[in-house]
Amino acid sequence: MKSRIDREKRIVEQMIRLYCRKKEGHAELCPACREVLEYACLRLDRCRFGADKPTCQHCTLHCYRREMQERIKIIMRWSGPRMLLYHPVSALRHLWRRR
Repeated sequence: MKSRIDREKRIVEQMIRLYCRKKEGHAELCPACREVLEYACLRLDRCRFGADKPTCQHCTLHCYRREMQERIKIIMRWSGPRMLLYHPVSALRHLWRRR
């Protein structure tokens, strides 16, 4: 069974790849999106809450640098609604866990 952190990483990667492919028009991750993905995975690996981690939106401690926080917000705002079309199972699981 995958850990919560692994699931979060997978969802973040799906969202970033979707944004890069559909919004920016790249077949593969561009350097800017790859940087955001690597940063997000690093932050998830170092999350002080571990397995008890809340979703970042509900977290009491925001660990992203301001610049990266803004970039991931843009990506998630665009990708979030589209996840239901491209990755419906992941999107529904994420929404269920968020509650």
